[in-house]
Amino acid sequence: MDYKITTYNEHETAMLAENIESEKFPNMVICLNGDLGSGKTVFVKAFANALGIDEDITSPTFNIIKEYNNGELPLYHMDVYRIEDALEDIGIEDYYDKNGVTIIEWADMIKDKLPEERLDIKFKIIDENTRVIVLIPHGKVYEDICEAVA
Repeated sequence: MDYKITTYNEHETAMLAENIESEKFPNMVICLNGDLGSGKTVFVKAFANALGIDEDITSPTFNIIKEYNNGELPLYHMDVYRIEDALEDIGIEDYYDKNGVTIIEWADMIKDKLPEERLDIKFKIIDENTRVIVLIPHGKVYEDICEAVA
């Protein structure tokens, strides 16, 4: 079952991220998809802030992976938009069981490298401020999270 949530500003998108963060667990994987400017990085910033990470969170477009280790759990923030053929060299799948939270922007680009159990989140732009955010759980623990926050 998919869970559809409409947010009307960045603050509401951030609140959704904080609610999902409150359900976090080691080895959690969240996959974000949506057009540029749809709210993916807003989501990650709010999630990181709720984790207690005080660093400035930016999209890791040119680094591909940024690690933040000063929160309640490590956060592995990935942006695979420009990854192309280097995927094997990076070892993305190694992050799934490093006891942190992995958040992947543009995750649709690496579907064959994603774990079976994960939370997919799709961001759709409606207008300047409004977003429809669809939560798609893969696995019981992610279904429970969606039930708790939707």
